[in-house]
Amino acid sequence: MKFFTSNKYKDLTQLVRACQKHDPAAQTVFYDRYKSKLTGVCLRYAKTRAEADDIFQEAFIRIFNHINDLKEPEAADSWVKVTVIRTAINYYHRTTKEQELHSSLDYTELQLDSGDYEKMMDQLNVEELLSMINELPDKYRTVINLHLIDGYTHVEIGEMLTMSVATARSQFMRGRNMLLKKLEKKGIVHHENF
Repeated sequence: MKFFTSNKYKDLTQLVRACQKHDPAAQTVFYDRYKSKLTGVCLRYAKTRAEADDIFQEAFIRIFNHINDLKEPEAADSWVKVTVIRTAINYYHRTTKEQELHSSLDYTELQLDSGDYEKMMDQLNVEELLSMINELPDKYRTVINLHLIDGYTHVEIGEMLTMSVATARSQFMRGRNMLLKKLEKKGIVHHENF
């Protein structure tokens, strides 16, 4: 993300400083800079495109309301991404608070070495994998996204989702097992010699 749609802003620092001064042109460039990539992040946490768009809009309202808190403009990329993910997590909390988890899949634990799991994942393209993750129940989809895709630890996930580390780990394992069953249905299975 090194280029800008306007020659007026030479680098990210200059763009952020202009946004901090509430420059509408800079805000448009800043928004456009992240729209396509981070809407994709929102789609991983939302059930529909409309929900993803709502999450992204809510995140950017938060971002523009707090952009003056950003003391290191060169860190804007990671700050924006974390804000979008946290907004998605807040959305998850609001929408799943009253829902009960229903699933017709069997939760039998599959015992795999971590190498087996990674080799199975390598057999899929990214779109197929994200599509399969999006089919998981909300709680599992969120934990899988946070851990596998966004790289958060179980401790960090527990803090973000206000659950114990053991619960975060358990939900990850159950979600992973559901994902593995979906992979097996596609003909992607683990082998003893992996």
